[in-house]
Amino acid sequence: MARICAITGKSTQIGGRYSNRTRATQFNPTGKVRRRANLQKRRIYVSELGKTVIIDVSVKGIKTIKKNGAYSVLKKVGII
Repeated sequence: MARICAITGKSTQIGGRYSNRTRATQFNPTGKVRRRANLQKRRIYVSELGKTVIIDVSVKGIKTIKKNGAYSVLKKVGII
């Protein structure tokens, strides 16, 4: 299963890993690094439906659910 947030669509990103010493010497032996999204597996209770939904969601997605409500966010994304 891919590591993708069900709400925001965040996934892994590829980036560089540099130290300050590397920048000073103009030499880059470090290569690339994979930065993973901060995903959490959460059980979210939807009171309108009277049931619990289990989703992989990023922390920003959890904040969105707290702000706008579980039913409206999950319906907009298409999980419900």
